[in-house]
Amino acid sequence: MKISAPYRVRHTYRQHIVAPPATVFPLLCPVRESDWVQGWDPVLVVSESGLAEDDCVFVTSDRGREATWIVTRFEPASWTIELIKVTPGVTVGHIRVVLAAEGSGTAAEVTYQHTALSDAGREFVDRFDEEFYVAFMKEWESSMNHYLTTGEMRRVEE
Repeated sequence: MKISAPYRVRHTYRQHIVAPPATVFPLLCPVRESDWVQGWDPVLVVSESGLAEDDCVFVTSDRGREATWIVTRFEPASWTIELIKVTPGVTVGHIRVVLAAEGSGTAAEVTYQHTALSDAGREFVDRFDEEFYVAFMKEWESSMNHYLTTGEMRRVEE
């Protein structure tokens, strides 16, 4: 058995979303994200309801690697969702999103933690720095706000 100290990164960002939590929370779903996230297209979603729920499992593909996501906490009453994302042989991620009413909108506290499983995982963790994370969160915030304001996905040239 090999036991080693974790090589990980953790960041939290507070987004400001233009709609109330009851409107925002349903969009934090592997199916509904395809309404507002350009390029989001899960390969498989395993769900009793067809949407996010406790123990929902979904698979995504990114740059040729498959990742399996599991919803480990789904609490609409407290507007909280947590997921584990496993990219085999690379990283294990823990994602937590907690929403709170903020005036007529929502404050979304979004935390990502990635733990490396290999040298490739260490490279990923090293690139997932504060600057990258803030840019990622601002893009997410902008895309969601655009969708909530216009009803359409924000298109960004790649």
